[in-house]
Amino acid sequence: MRMTRLSLVLALLVGLAIGIGGYAFIYAKGYSYLLNDPSACANCHVMNDQYSGWIKSSHHSAATCNDCHTPHNLVGKYAVKASNGFFHSFYFTTGLYPDTIRITDLDRKVVESACRHCHEAITQAIDSNSVHGRAQGVQCTRCHLSVGHSESAASLQNDLAQPNTFRSNHE
Repeated sequence: MRMTRLSLVLALLVGLAIGIGGYAFIYAKGYSYLLNDPSACANCHVMNDQYSGWIKSSHHSAATCNDCHTPHNLVGKYAVKASNGFFHSFYFTTGLYPDTIRITDLDRKVVESACRHCHEAITQAIDSNSVHGRAQGVQCTRCHLSVGHSESAASLQNDLAQPNTFRSNHE
């Protein structure tokens, strides 16, 4: 009798996991987030401003969302994608996201690292320059906020100073 209950509970949990996984990866296009297609970031309407801002940005022809919003190593990339994917799904499914989506502290560090990775020669020269060198620790987006998301950058300018209220990587 005890084994039957355990089997039933286990079967229900497996069925629930398969059902939620199937929903997330097929109906909700969860598989698209494993790829490198920027249009996946606009699967949810709340990201349309970020996506259209990227389309109009100076980096449109040089970088995709993953280039700026995920670490440049396989484990880090998919760890950030998994974390952000979970929280995006949770907040978008429940509707508990604010009108203004803000980047998290972790994701801000990932973006800063990506800037410095792709523009390493420039950032090293700036950091070692006697004038700019005094500003070490200043984030690239402090001066170059509109680079990745052009039009949406104006609304983001004020958000950078605000505390984090939502987990987002703007993938």
